[in-house]
Amino acid sequence: MRNRTRALLATSWTLLLFVSGCEGGGGAETPPANRPKVGVILPDRTTSARWETLDHPLLASALAATGVDADIRNADGDVQKFSQDADDLIRKGVKVLMVVSLDSQSGAEVERKARAAGVATVDYDRLTLGGSASYYVSFDNVGVGQLQAQGLVDCLGQKRGARIVEIEGAPTDNNATLFHQGQEQVLKPKYDSGEYTLVRSQPIDNWDAEQAGGVFEQILDANRDRVDGVVAANDGLADAVISVLRQHGLAGKVPVTGQDATLAGLRSVLRGDQCMSVYKPVRDEAAAAAGLVSALAKGDKGSADTLATGVVRDEAGHRDVPALLIKPTMITKANIKKVVSDNAVSAADLCAGDLAPLCRAADLPG
Repeated sequence: MRNRTRALLATSWTLLLFVSGCEGGGGAETPPANRPKVGVILPDRTTSARWETLDHPLLASALAATGVDADIRNADGDVQKFSQDADDLIRKGVKVLMVVSLDSQSGAEVERKARAAGVATVDYDRLTLGGSASYYVSFDNVGVGQLQAQGLVDCLGQKRGARIVEIEGAPTDNNATLFHQGQEQVLKPKYDSGEYTLVRSQPIDNWDAEQAGGVFEQILDANRDRVDGVVAANDGLADAVISVLRQHGLAGKVPVTGQDATLAGLRSVLRGDQCMSVYKPVRDEAAAAAGLVSALAKGDKGSADTLATGVVRDEAGHRDVPALLIKPTMITKANIKKVVSDNAVSAADLCAGDLAPLCRAADLPG
């Protein structure tokens, strides 16, 4: 897995360097006025910290390096703003529009308008079901769910009869569906055999952490605190679950999964309140997306096809979408150093305050 991922990223960076130097003769910088324009719309600032703290600056840097003029917007969770931003970018003459749809219905409508205007579209991180994007750049999201479930199994050890709660992501987000699909590949056989018991599986609208906390509080109360493990679909939901567990004196005693390897999530992993997270190197995703988008913007579909070696099925659209999928990594206390080594978080931030001794135990500078 690791070798395939490295090979994919090497191809992505090679293409990124190629598309940035293929105009202007031997790598001469393309004059700003001649750079093709591309538009990017990120979804919000609340469901995950990654969109503005990681994706925005990393995409801006990677796209600039390829010699395109990128206009990156944030829909702020507002479908109307998402549509208005798309209309404005199309009107301003972008060659490619890359989006993280808020929901498939509004995303598909934006892609339809872009296609009618002759603008190529790319789905970033989330597949727009029923949409018309030419490519999809993301992580192996079924694999993410498999890692979450396996992480929970590992943390539960030999415990039989474990009572499991699943706190899932937004039902309008296809990624949440894929995470759950991966989880079920690992957990359903255990439910069917009676090794584990599924207490409840609950999707959370808009990935709303406050709502997740309230839902989990109700589940915990209804089961008289008898819950043995929680699959939380990302670190934000995990934090809400952990807060409730802490109020019941159960934090650190009930394994909780996560995803995104956020700073807060990693600190919870170090404390032992969170069993694991899933590290998805956004730098790699942004670099791969930049190479593909830049190639499209410069009319080099062949180079884009070189990157999109995978395929994902859009059942709503009855089509296969060329895809570039990057493998995720499970993060526990044992390998948390990897996220620091990759500069995804700083040791200073991770190890601040009372976590310094735990960081030293994990071979991190505290």
